[in-house]
Amino acid sequence: MAKFATTHIRTLALVGHGASGKTTLAEALLHKAGAIQSVGTVERGTTVSDFEPLEKTWQHSLRSSVLHLETGDTRVHIIDTPGFPDFIGQAIGALAAVETAAVVINATAGIEMIASRMMEWAAARRLCRLLIVNKIDAENVDLPAILAAIRAAFGKECLPINLPAGNGKRVVDCFFNPAGEADFSSVADAHRALVDQVVEVDEELMSLYLEQGEIEPEQLHAPFEKALREGHLVPVCFVSAKNGAGVAELLDIFTKLLPNPAEGNPPLFTKGDGAAAVEFHSEPDPKKHVLAHVFKVVMDPFVGKLGVFRVYQGTVTRDTSLFVGDGRKPFKVGHLFMLQGGKNVEVDAAVPGDIAAVAKVDEIEFDRVLHDSHDEDHIHMQPLEFPTPMQGVALRPKKRGDEQRIWEVLHRMIAEDPTLVVEHDPNSNETVLRALGELHLRSVLERMSSQFKLDIETRPPRIPYRETITAPADGFHRHKKQTGGAGQFGEVSLRVEPMARGTGFEFVDSTKGGVIPHQFMPAVRKGVEQVLGSGAIAGFPMHDVRVVVYDGKHHPVDSKEVAFVAAGRKAFLDAIEKARPIVLEPIVTVEVICPDVKTGDIAGDLSSRRGQVTGTKGLQPGILAVSGLAPLAELEGYSARLKSVTGGQGSWTMQLSHYEPAPPNLQQQLATEYKKSRKQEED
Repeated sequence: MAKFATTHIRTLALVGHGASGKTTLAEALLHKAGAIQSVGTVERGTTVSDFEPLEKTWQHSLRSSVLHLETGDTRVHIIDTPGFPDFIGQAIGALAAVETAAVVINATAGIEMIASRMMEWAAARRLCRLLIVNKIDAENVDLPAILAAIRAAFGKECLPINLPAGNGKRVVDCFFNPAGEADFSSVADAHRALVDQVVEVDEELMSLYLEQGEIEPEQLHAPFEKALREGHLVPVCFVSAKNGAGVAELLDIFTKLLPNPAEGNPPLFTKGDGAAAVEFHSEPDPKKHVLAHVFKVVMDPFVGKLGVFRVYQGTVTRDTSLFVGDGRKPFKVGHLFMLQGGKNVEVDAAVPGDIAAVAKVDEIEFDRVLHDSHDEDHIHMQPLEFPTPMQGVALRPKKRGDEQRIWEVLHRMIAEDPTLVVEHDPNSNETVLRALGELHLRSVLERMSSQFKLDIETRPPRIPYRETITAPADGFHRHKKQTGGAGQFGEVSLRVEPMARGTGFEFVDSTKGGVIPHQFMPAVRKGVEQVLGSGAIAGFPMHDVRVVVYDGKHHPVDSKEVAFVAAGRKAFLDAIEKARPIVLEPIVTVEVICPDVKTGDIAGDLSSRRGQVTGTKGLQPGILAVSGLAPLAELEGYSARLKSVTGGQGSWTMQLSHYEPAPPNLQQQLATEYKKSRKQEED
């Protein structure tokens, strides 16, 4: 059975901005706990976390990596996550599997965008949070300023639990054994601030503290964990992953102070679908039926599809039969693994709190719930919110006959990454891959080439414009065809009405007296939907339209489905022509992180792209987050422009905001190009 009970398990995700040292810190923790014999480095490509060839080449993490270590009587599961904005989906996914988000901050760079975002997302997920200031031994770091910036950005509940000493060569404890001198501040003052903060969540303990003037650390464990759970305390730890300062102390904090799976805020599950769904919480009891959540899928070239899951309830062993989501056919666990980077370590059992994996189960998909009871169908975990992938590229194989293989490979990659989307545009016959950024796209394309040996041509995709109408109008068409013998006849009168932006399409049959027989109404709708898909004025899908069919005629002999498809299509086109149709363009929300002295340049550049700045937010001294709106069509090549403007110090993200009417000159251009292409097709 399981070697570690649930109360002796800890789960945490190392999150934070790129180059903050998360992978190096994970390596130092594994080595200190004896899980590995020697410390690898990112530069040499020898770390446990970054085991994929592309990660070794690029020297930064591209996907989350699951690790584990044993220290004393405790097992610690660690998820090392990427820190670049393009790969943020991997970090968000890890939040579904842990009690604690350990946000790593680079002491040489200060608070960066992803660190701020992860603090917000972890709080929204009701996770305990821990701040780790790494690289404290670097030259010219201002650690007092970093601590002040942390408290200014994230609140006064951020308190140091240890402090650097010996110019960053070691740390001194401010909680268990508050003795010694720090490089800055007072250890005694830091200890007093921690105790004051912790006892506030326990009235009895506060009374005792006021009466005695001191509290033993052992008495503070339960209120400390409660303060973490309620967000009333966010401990700040100082560490140097390079020289090992604070690594042993960090392991002590993990084991002695972080919540175990029975103490952390339980994740929210729902049972049932739609309005009948009810909320419930799992119980970390190894004797109850199994409830686990798949937060990561890996397409392993050696063992096949690997489903990585966190156990929340019950015990999974070899030979356990599990259902995947609402599936009616169970699978039997043949081999049960715990992951150590790219290595699969076979284990006998996984209990609540453990992170484990099973291989070669095709039904397993990201975000599915695993269970062992027919009574637990229709169970879902509170969904994670991922950024919308907007950066796209159109793909085409260099070799004829590889079209199907491209789809197979893309399907495997989508299974691994919830922030990848593949679309097929029937109008242009384009296969479009969308990701979170240019670097994200580049990593996928390089992997397709190196791992799957696919030669692909790429080009910018068509911008996903839309069409709609701005006024109600009526349309009519009579389809009549006689070629000898039985003919074709169908007549349709309909009305189109604009709907609120984002509401889609509505089809209403308001005919009376059987003027269009019931069996032909689906054919009318089919004709209408042909136009919806291909557009009427510029070749883009039409949205936010209500179609009301109110009259028509049929012939007892000549009326056929094909006649009403044609009549419905042409009546709809007739109505659209009178309904003042327009083209809508996608507007995206842009967030740019840049030096504050470059704010004017950023605002000017956005303005030149028909965009506008909507707000700014200070992240730390000298660094601002600039928010804005801009048309997607105007952002091609923006990464290169931002790099030029900020000297490589800027980063940016975007996600879809809304659609709005395109400028008249652009609408005219798109309509002209569409008519020209249609004419060429007809010729």
